[in-house]
Amino acid sequence: MPARLVRILTEHALLLIMLGILVVFLLYPIGLTVRGGFAADPATGRGFTLDHLRLVFEDPRLTGGLVNAFKIAVATTTLCILIALPLAVLSANYRFPFKRTLNAAILVPLILPPFVGALGLRALLGRSGSLNALLGTDFDLMGANKFWGVVIVQALHLYPIIYLNATASLANLDPALNESAENLGAGPWRRFFRITLPLIRPGLFAGATIVFIWAFTELGTPLMFDYYQVTSVQIFSGLKEVQNNAEPYALTVVMLTVAVLCYVLGKAVFGRRGYAMYSKASRAGEEIRLGPVAGWMAAIGFGMVTFAAVLPHIGVVLTSLAQPGSWYQTALPQSFTLSHFDQALTTDESFGSIRNSLILSLLAMVLNMVIGIMVGYLIVRTRVMGRSLLDALCMLPLAVPGLVMAFGYVAMTLRWPFGPGMLLDGTILDLDVFGANPNPFPLLIIAYAIRRLPYIVRSTVAGLEQTSGELEEAAVNLGASRVTAVRKVIIPLIMANLIAGGLLVFSFSMLEVSDSLILAQKSEHFPITKMIYELTNRLGDGIFVASAMGVWGMSLLAVTLVGASVMMGKKLGSIFRV
Repeated sequence: MPARLVRILTEHALLLIMLGILVVFLLYPIGLTVRGGFAADPATGRGFTLDHLRLVFEDPRLTGGLVNAFKIAVATTTLCILIALPLAVLSANYRFPFKRTLNAAILVPLILPPFVGALGLRALLGRSGSLNALLGTDFDLMGANKFWGVVIVQALHLYPIIYLNATASLANLDPALNESAENLGAGPWRRFFRITLPLIRPGLFAGATIVFIWAFTELGTPLMFDYYQVTSVQIFSGLKEVQNNAEPYALTVVMLTVAVLCYVLGKAVFGRRGYAMYSKASRAGEEIRLGPVAGWMAAIGFGMVTFAAVLPHIGVVLTSLAQPGSWYQTALPQSFTLSHFDQALTTDESFGSIRNSLILSLLAMVLNMVIGIMVGYLIVRTRVMGRSLLDALCMLPLAVPGLVMAFGYVAMTLRWPFGPGMLLDGTILDLDVFGANPNPFPLLIIAYAIRRLPYIVRSTVAGLEQTSGELEEAAVNLGASRVTAVRKVIIPLIMANLIAGGLLVFSFSMLEVSDSLILAQKSEHFPITKMIYELTNRLGDGIFVASAMGVWGMSLLAVTLVGASVMMGKKLGSIFRV
């Protein structure tokens, strides 16, 4: 058989395998969730009715949850843009003191899930927290204003996503456009709103979309603030009845529909490329050195935002070190201890959750790296029909709410071929989540891998696009097989990109919230985030041990994010794009 024909058949077979994986573990769970929202019989998934959706909109409690979720998403996204865009413009165009250090510090908020950060912020801004103790006041910022507590915590966590996208877009601008407008008499504000902003709008929209969907479907932060009148928490509360109650399905369908409609509407209105450059910038724009006063003002502005963003982290660290009962109506804890860190690593439940997360995240990372290499190769190195569809499906997890995906995996365990009792080679394939003997580990690995697949695919594609295909062809011409050429030539050349993407997959899987809270129902299966949530509900030292576990996770994620940032540089922002 001719070598060209063999290659074509191999490429098509690989494409079908990758599409099959995504259909089964991405589209199928989403489809089951949508089907459940319209099924007349929720136990069997049969029949068709609109009654479940009608009841959602007739129930003031459920419609109120949707309105609150939408308000949180809008407020969080707006606040993130107001924080991130000025910082991105400063970073892209100007030089000022400590710029490199402050740019690196921008990534700090990503190292702590917002629901863990809520613990720290409550300790600082709660009724009995540090701020009231310092001012001698009695404000209940985190209790009476739960809505704004959720918004602030999420915005301080998510604004780096918009910042990364904005800086990447600003770096690609042709400085000649700005210079021409300046020569024609346009002032800095006019140039920004008439030239810069329209050109970076697609990148800005890409980051804002991720933030909006994330905030709209966030589960952990509202739970930590006891803010139950929001759709994500209402879905979570109804999971125990999912086998006989269609309400969680219907709510999830509505959430998915709203998220998709908002994305499509935003894409049509804000994300379309109404303005485009004829080509990429032929030269980089020169950074303007700010004067002493302006430079220090820029550095102070960066520093203030960074300080505000790390306040939750500071609160978590101080809580983890405080003796129980020693931090009440005082600016700082009155006595400290390291025992909570010891408990986080030595008690069976807490250490078991850390071990579970490490194993699950490592397996998800390895699985994703294998899939990422194959998908990236198909997208960049081949012309096989269907590769654009494959690329779009790999990016879909960024646009689909994580809560919807987690709920879809629960639905999978109730349907063929993953339901309890299915036979596979003489053994029982039981992926039950809520049964007496649940087995969530396979689903957790798959869920982590699918949810973080865009990171590894984008980083792999970026590496392949920077690597000449002629090197691979030269190896083949010298007698190496295509697989050998990829293994010995291509993979070593893109190893930095693979490692960076793999680190992101690992770190974000370690601190995944929705999948962990929903799929792990028994303590021996808890990942670290589910254990942190359970500990916060334990009286006594629960919050302190939970904070210590958050610090361990924060430290691990900090190392991995710094590594990914060093390896990918400004291209890190392209990973957070739909």
